[in-house]
Amino acid sequence: MFKKSRRKIVASIMSVLVALWVGTLAVIYSCSYFEMEKQNRGMLREHAFRYALSQPEVVPPPAKPKPEFGNPRYSDMPLFWLSTFYTVAMTYEGEIIEIRNPQQKLHSNEELESLAGEILSGGTTAGVKNNLVYYVLDKGGYMLFTFKDNTVINESMNTLFRYTLIFGGAAIAALFFLAVYLAKRIVMPLEESYRKQRQFISDAGHELKTPIAVVNANAELLSREYGENQWVCNIQYENGRMGALVGQLLELARTENVSAPKERLDFSRLVTGEALPFESAAFEKELKFHYNIEESLYVFGNGNQLKQVVSILLDNAVSHSERGGEISCSLKRERNLVKLSVINKGEEISPEQMENLFERFYRRDRARNSQGGHYGLGLAIAKAVVTAQGGDIKAVCRDGKVKFVVSLPYRK
Repeated sequence: MFKKSRRKIVASIMSVLVALWVGTLAVIYSCSYFEMEKQNRGMLREHAFRYALSQPEVVPPPAKPKPEFGNPRYSDMPLFWLSTFYTVAMTYEGEIIEIRNPQQKLHSNEELESLAGEILSGGTTAGVKNNLVYYVLDKGGYMLFTFKDNTVINESMNTLFRYTLIFGGAAIAALFFLAVYLAKRIVMPLEESYRKQRQFISDAGHELKTPIAVVNANAELLSREYGENQWVCNIQYENGRMGALVGQLLELARTENVSAPKERLDFSRLVTGEALPFESAAFEKELKFHYNIEESLYVFGNGNQLKQVVSILLDNAVSHSERGGEISCSLKRERNLVKLSVINKGEEISPEQMENLFERFYRRDRARNSQGGHYGLGLAIAKAVVTAQGGDIKAVCRDGKVKFVVSLPYRK
């Protein structure tokens, strides 16, 4: 139980940390990307507006007025003058007027001309092609394609991202061990309190066995001495109830504290043997008892404890079934699990009650008190046993039917 709690605490802490880390990285890199894209386009636009042909007379007079240049901004930045720009001037019909290529070793004139043709046919005015950021401007009489190489910036961003992942991953790993330590410290007081509670129940149960035996012996002597007596009968009845309660407490403590020996068991035979005696109990209550048990299903566990689980579930079904109802018990294999299902028709169980069914001393019907020897410990014992066997137990209530399902690992 506490191991599961520690895992949940660690998972919660790590989920928050990873979410914060991923969110922070996403915000930083998205902001950096959009800022870089905005800056590149601004510099390309600035360069395009400032561009002038080497031989202006080769272009006929513009058919429409030249666009306004506007107030320069990026030309005041040192990065603008340190950047390398490639330009292709082209007529509206697609004829090359001029190509300016300051770094022909990186990008050839043919490559720039081909990219300009693709962009012209595509009809876009801005974007990225072959790691070149481009911007297209109608200069009034011809089209200007301006390019800027983005390799250095991309490499810098990739390097930053790579090292951020490396050091961030190392930090997350270190924080994982810190989370494990913190989870252990958080759960430790609860674990210690729970251990002391179990020890108290065990010690108190053992101490109560002696006075219960003495009271029972004296009540037996009084009944022999005075015969049938209402007061003596009351003493014997209540002492019997007390003995049953103490016995269940000791059984629960033994299940939780002592690791019982386990072996490979024929669970089919075990369930059949436990189900047969309950046919008479169901008959007395006018209940129809059906069971469908698949043969030769083996599990690894303690036979006595598993018998107790089957008995608890069947007794619970008989006790909480309406007279004239039905009880069904089935055992089947599903993949690598052996599943025992006990279904009875009874009172509807609310979701709030479902959450507490396997808690100690919890009873759905408080008005019944402890009639029939039920003290709210049976399902708690069943859960403790199933958990100790490496299995799982759950309850489902649907359409007025209560279903308990025990899942245990299948052993060939």
